[in-house]
Amino acid sequence: MTADQERQTADLMARAQTGDRDAYASLLVLLTSVTRQFARARLGAVPWIDDVVQETLLTVHRARQTYDPARPFAPWFYAIASSRLIDVLRRERRVASREIAGELPEPKPEGGSPDGGLDVDAIRAAVKALPDRQREVVEGLKFQDLSVREVAQKLSITEPAVKATAHRAYLKLRRVLGGRRHED
Repeated sequence: MTADQERQTADLMARAQTGDRDAYASLLVLLTSVTRQFARARLGAVPWIDDVVQETLLTVHRARQTYDPARPFAPWFYAIASSRLIDVLRRERRVASREIAGELPEPKPEGGSPDGGLDVDAIRAAVKALPDRQREVVEGLKFQDLSVREVAQKLSITEPAVKATAHRAYLKLRRVLGGRRHED
């Protein structure tokens, strides 16, 4: 941040703290550019630079009352920007470590496949054969893509009960389906 930008951002933030919406909008526009340059200088041209910018601006918004107009703006701002950059970098590394780059595999046809693929009909039949509560939990979690909390609310049971019921159902499904695991 240049000395001129330092003066400008400090003035805009002080005015924004008094309720000047135009000053706040101008501050955010200026900080968008500054944050993008800050992140690009440290990370290069990664596709998630905008995530760093967005996270930084959100934090500036949430923490704006903590800025002391009697102190320089840049150290306050860069502490936030550095923290958010590190947070986004860690998140991206976690995601990258769990995702496989490349194209998605072609879907297999429903029903059994001769190469040992999933037998969708057998899975659906095994789920239907589960006791009612286990079937409702598995269908909610796996077929309706509901969260544990949503299934608990829908069935009027606790979240730990949903987890325990799902665990028992999965064990039973493994036994019924022959304990095979499908791994691509």
